[in-house]
Amino acid sequence: MFEDIYSEFSIDLTALPVHIALLRMFAAILLGGVIGFEREGRGKDAGLRTHMLIAFAACIFLIVGQEIGHLPFSEGEQKRVDPLRLVEAVTAGVAFLAAGLIFARGGTVVNVTTGASMWLAGAIGMACGAGELGLAAVATVLVLIVLTIVGVLENRFTRKKSE
Repeated sequence: MFEDIYSEFSIDLTALPVHIALLRMFAAILLGGVIGFEREGRGKDAGLRTHMLIAFAACIFLIVGQEIGHLPFSEGEQKRVDPLRLVEAVTAGVAFLAAGLIFARGGTVVNVTTGASMWLAGAIGMACGAGELGLAAVATVLVLIVLTIVGVLENRFTRKKSE
């Protein structure tokens, strides 16, 4: 009886070796944290922890999807695992969180960029979960370029227009 319970809690992944799954999870947390750190530095409502958790959750959902695809089924049972449906579900969930952050304040819509960065953190987490760590790293660098360099240019040109 105790052996059965223990086996339910032991880490025995079928699709991925444990060290690969851990690498993907840590990469998602790290890369999501990079984006969150930038948002945190600007005093935004969704910062470091939020972006880390979003990327991590997206990564976990993809890893779980891969594991489900490798579960044994009884003979004659049809396996219905569609990775695109999983991606759509994760995307919709992150979009729901991001949309909850966007609101109007004094006639101006705020937190749109932070909502978009949350959505991107989810995409980066999914890339990590799928094993596309290079793609996730490049995407993180590009997000930082948009958030920092483009943000500085936007502020500089917007300020000149208003003067």
